[in-house]
Amino acid sequence: MIARSDQTVVIDGNRYFPPDSIIEQHFTRTKAKSLCPWKGIASYYTLTVDGGAYRSAAWTYRHPSSLARNSKNHVASSDTRTVPGAGGEPSRVLRAGGSGRPP
Repeated sequence: MIARSDQTVVIDGNRYFPPDSIIEQHFTRTKAKSLCPWKGIASYYTLTVDGGAYRSAAWTYRHPSSLARNSKNHVASSDTRTVPGAGGEPSRVLRAGGSGRPP
């Protein structure tokens, strides 16, 4: 587990985690960027877990367009799971791995 939250945002089928919910030791910024026509410029992280490094496996929009402003600085990855949270409410867990680049 590299992040956990019950306050995530879903955009285009990807679940974005608030910045305070990630475990920062697993995230290293990369120089990789991509452009989404309506969200803006995505910045990427390499995820390091259990000795493995997954390049560009997580991404964020630091300066999203006004249409995606609720995702600002939130972090997404292609590997998210739903698990029981406090009081039995569902919580989301971000795991390392996956293909990287958002769809």
